[in-house]
Amino acid sequence: MFHPFVISERTPVTYAGTPPARADVVVIGGGVIGVCTALYLARGGQNVVLLEKGRIAGEQSSRNWGWIRQQGRDAAELPIMVEAARRWRELARETNVDFGLRQGGVTYLSRSQRNLERDAAWLRIAANCDLDTRLLSSEEVARMFPGIRGPFAGALHTPSDMRAEPWLAVPALAGVAVRAGARLIEGCAVRSLDLAAGRVAGVVTEAGRIAASTVVLAGGAWSALMLRNHGVSIPQLSVRENVMATHALPEVTLGAAADDKVAFRRRADGGYTLSSVGISELFVGPDAFRALPKYLPQLRAGPFKQQYLPAAPAGFPDGWTTRRRWDADVPGPFEATRVLNPTPNKRQLERLHRRFARLFPAMPPVTVRASWAGMIDTMPDVVPVVDHIAALPGLVVGTGMSGHGFGIGPGMGRVLAALVTGDAVGHDLHRFRSDRFSDGSAIQLGDVL
Repeated sequence: MFHPFVISERTPVTYAGTPPARADVVVIGGGVIGVCTALYLARGGQNVVLLEKGRIAGEQSSRNWGWIRQQGRDAAELPIMVEAARRWRELARETNVDFGLRQGGVTYLSRSQRNLERDAAWLRIAANCDLDTRLLSSEEVARMFPGIRGPFAGALHTPSDMRAEPWLAVPALAGVAVRAGARLIEGCAVRSLDLAAGRVAGVVTEAGRIAASTVVLAGGAWSALMLRNHGVSIPQLSVRENVMATHALPEVTLGAAADDKVAFRRRADGGYTLSSVGISELFVGPDAFRALPKYLPQLRAGPFKQQYLPAAPAGFPDGWTTRRRWDADVPGPFEATRVLNPTPNKRQLERLHRRFARLFPAMPPVTVRASWAGMIDTMPDVVPVVDHIAALPGLVVGTGMSGHGFGIGPGMGRVLAALVTGDAVGHDLHRFRSDRFSDGSAIQLGDVL
């Protein structure tokens, strides 16, 4: 798979070089969270090095739907997302790359009154952040989406939400980070943390050691594997999402929308990016069995929202043959799989294609330009871990963004940078603490739509 919509191991390296001997901060992971963290650390005067085992945005950060949405966020996430939306606009003005940032709104279409009432309950969360979210009537839905096959009871709509092309946006943000003074190095895997007297003293990479008093782990689907090698367990799993890009089609929305089956977003080239709603695929591995008790509340709330596949492919973070323990002086699992590049589910994509075509029956024939899949790092309560790790002083973790990471990236990167420097975070992070899965707290699913 090599096409303009996805960054993969076949994408040429942009940031090469030999790692330095020391830095103030090392960021592990070149996705949107890691890139934005490095950017704001550099702006704060920190000597920061970001290390990516494969390519900047090579995994989920270039494979996501491209939604920059405030709508439907958990109440604890929403203030950070509001900040992120503002920062997206600021950052877009700091690069000469048009990465497709457009304000077109996000709409959740409801075919039943019951679903509309469920979505309407989120309006109280929106009101706390002065969002412009409102309910649309069935007549307003018909006017907003000409030619759509109903009937719809109504919709939840946030006009200020945006979209962007992720495979362009995250590399553009990387360019802003470099100009701010961050050093980015692709193709350099971190094998382990370097510990001294029980605290972080740097990292051990495949190219040698880097001394640093603080490390930020923003490894996406790989974060739990890195932590487990150091005796820290978090119940993070990864699920596959399948995505399709169409050729150019008539405009039915400027933004992004979803009903109960199909999510679709207008792209800058006139096509649509499509994905299925409520169907994530979990490859069952050792971590899935270990984490099962933590996921029971999520499973009870939506028992049919997951499809279970018998075994993760070789090299996946939760593959049966993936090593959970390794020494830093030999190649580890991060060098074995440079870019997590899952094969898309062809049958699911064919079903998605038919559903989108049926949703707009008057549209010209829908032809497929490209398809791909990505692995989304998720947590039992569908919100991330953003915290210091008490067992490993000097380590800050930002992971488990649960499919919400692209849009919230600039806000969460600024928050993680503040955790490192001790500056004011500006948000309540209690919901995202790392010990919520081990201190006896009940799993709280929250109000994510």
